[in-house]
Amino acid sequence: MSMLKTPLVHSGAVLGQIRHSSSSTAALAYKLLRNKKRPPLPTLETPKWTAEGAVASILYEAPSEVKLPVKQHVLNCLVQNEPGVLSLVSGTLAARGFNIDSLVVSNTEVKDLSRMTIVLREKDAIIEQARRQIEGLVPVYAVLDYTNAEIIKRELLLARISLLGPEYFEDLLKHHDDLTTAQDSHASDSKHHPKNMSVSEILRLKHEYLFAVQQIVEQFGGKILDISERSCIVELSAKPSRISSFLTLMRPFGILEAARSGMMALPRTPLAAAETEEVAQDVIIDDADLPPG
Repeated sequence: MSMLKTPLVHSGAVLGQIRHSSSSTAALAYKLLRNKKRPPLPTLETPKWTAEGAVASILYEAPSEVKLPVKQHVLNCLVQNEPGVLSLVSGTLAARGFNIDSLVVSNTEVKDLSRMTIVLREKDAIIEQARRQIEGLVPVYAVLDYTNAEIIKRELLLARISLLGPEYFEDLLKHHDDLTTAQDSHASDSKHHPKNMSVSEILRLKHEYLFAVQQIVEQFGGKILDISERSCIVELSAKPSRISSFLTLMRPFGILEAARSGMMALPRTPLAAAETEEVAQDVIIDDADLPPG
């Protein structure tokens, strides 16, 4: 019986052995001795909805008015080449409260026919009403909506870029009282201002700016038309978003003047071979789809 009895060991002695033990079971023994009952984790009960309460909550949280997206619309108007047509079309749009982003009028290959390309930003339903109203005018043949069509967009830009750096450009703006009080600074006090530089330094500076402008212009597919002592004139034909990106890159040099022609658009013509391939793919029948026998 004495051999079956196990001696009682004090917990303090066990802790002492654990502190001096380097075996892999020391941490397990420590946790067994220090095992205390931990409080239960807080639980969040899911609220129970009734059908009436759920419907009331949905109606309360739902927007009272569904706002349709406002996007850019491109209207192509074929009109008679006669005086007063532009005022009729623009007056119709002004009466409906439209703000025209771009309007380009040009002759076509037909002597008595002109083309108007109008860019507007409004909802689809309102634009359709305006299109029908313009098409109802006497000198208007047809109004085509190219908003969802694949079209080629092009816009012409002529811009005069400064070659003397931003310091000279800021000084020029200050001279014409175009700078606000917050932006008012003495640009002529800078050592990089042309007034504080020698003739050779100004000459090197102008060539460096001209080279930088030329590199950006070539990347955008444009060209430099004219170079003077203080500025250069740049020509660029591209889609409107690319024109805006180019002007953003040119702004640090100093844009003295800029003229944008407005957007012109023509729809893409699908290739006949592509249409034949699509028809051929539709006609193909799989053997698995046929009935047995």
